[in-house]
Amino acid sequence: KSKICSRQSPVHPAPSARACTAPSRRAPGAPGPPTLPASTLHARSPRPAFGGLYFPPFAKPTLPGFTAFRPAAPALRLRPPSGWKSPGLPPSARGDLGAPERTPGPPRHGGRGKSPVARPPGSDRAAPHKPAIAAQGGAFERDPQESSTTDEELSRAGSTTPDYGEKRLPQALIVGVKKGGTRALLEAIRAHPDVRAVGVEPHFFDRNYEKGLEWYREVMPKTLDGQITMEKTPSYFVTNEAPKRIHSMAKDTKLIVVVRNPVTRAISDYTQTLSKKPEIPTFEVLAFKNRTLGLIDASWSAIRIGIYALHLENWLQYFPLSQILFVSGERLIIDPAGEMAKVQDFLGLKRIVTEKHFYFNQTKGFPCLKKPEDSSAPRCLGKSKGRTHPKIDPDVIHRLHKFYKPFNVMFYQMTGQDFQWEQEESDK
Repeated sequence: KSKICSRQSPVHPAPSARACTAPSRRAPGAPGPPTLPASTLHARSPRPAFGGLYFPPFAKPTLPGFTAFRPAAPALRLRPPSGWKSPGLPPSARGDLGAPERTPGPPRHGGRGKSPVARPPGSDRAAPHKPAIAAQGGAFERDPQESSTTDEELSRAGSTTPDYGEKRLPQALIVGVKKGGTRALLEAIRAHPDVRAVGVEPHFFDRNYEKGLEWYREVMPKTLDGQITMEKTPSYFVTNEAPKRIHSMAKDTKLIVVVRNPVTRAISDYTQTLSKKPEIPTFEVLAFKNRTLGLIDASWSAIRIGIYALHLENWLQYFPLSQILFVSGERLIIDPAGEMAKVQDFLGLKRIVTEKHFYFNQTKGFPCLKKPEDSSAPRCLGKSKGRTHPKIDPDVIHRLHKFYKPFNVMFYQMTGQDFQWEQEESDK
């Protein structure tokens, strides 16, 4: 008997458009089984897959809290690592989550529905863009994911290193996430005598890649044998090209990702933008495509960055999980010494940065760094850190927790760590 060969999701079957014939045991010369003409097969167009589940690009959401939007570029296909089990996303979570943030300019990869255009090495840097949306009383531009670092700042950072040693490409990178606690982690690890890190964000693998590795090397501080060179640029985690580029530089590079409750992270992201552009609409306006229907706008970068499972799958195509350390942004505040012990172990360093290096500042609400032998006041992060968040409608926060929950569960299973962000919601 004939059968239709199919590659099916356990939840949403999606048979392919080809037919095959089961192994036959008929006698030689006997007529074979009937075959289905190609015209009778139901051909289906390719669909972006996420965690083994299919998401139609233009599917209409069936429950409040989720939205689907038209992709502006070829969708990212997510293929979970071997042995990973799907948490079973609800059908209402359908949507093309592989599309980049909406932009009024041309698509990044040669047009809607077209394959990425092959480019020579060093020339595949995505053109910077600032998506704009209509605001009340006029139009405004969304804030870029990270503040820009000028060439002058990078040059100054590289020239302030000691005269001894040599400049090397980094062996470890803090690649994300924005507003997760990356600056606090960088300052803490810089207290270790065997770590040298550039203070500014080079943005080499997302904005300055065409300048070449020698330019990148010159940005780095000088180190001695046995010391580790590091840098941090949080936007790498959500840059599609970054994993491949870092792997091309050194496939044994160690990666650190600081993650935080995506709802709190989104509000912190908005708070930073609000401090620079007070005229922008409210968080509630930006977070929803349709507030009445409760449709979350997952194309807004503040929301999309927090879908960690989406971005992590891209990194797992180039790096094994053993080369990626996930640091809890919440634990970094509650127990900085404990998290720093994990970081030092991951980097192969002696545990030198301990609880003696931290002092909790009640005013700012997070730990400040100090040297144990230093009797002076602790050194805290600048005024741009620890901003007071605007008051957000509790119903909006609840809807966002509901939106992120299936993706958080997927992220826990992919990393093997439970960050207990859902517990935070139930405790409130």
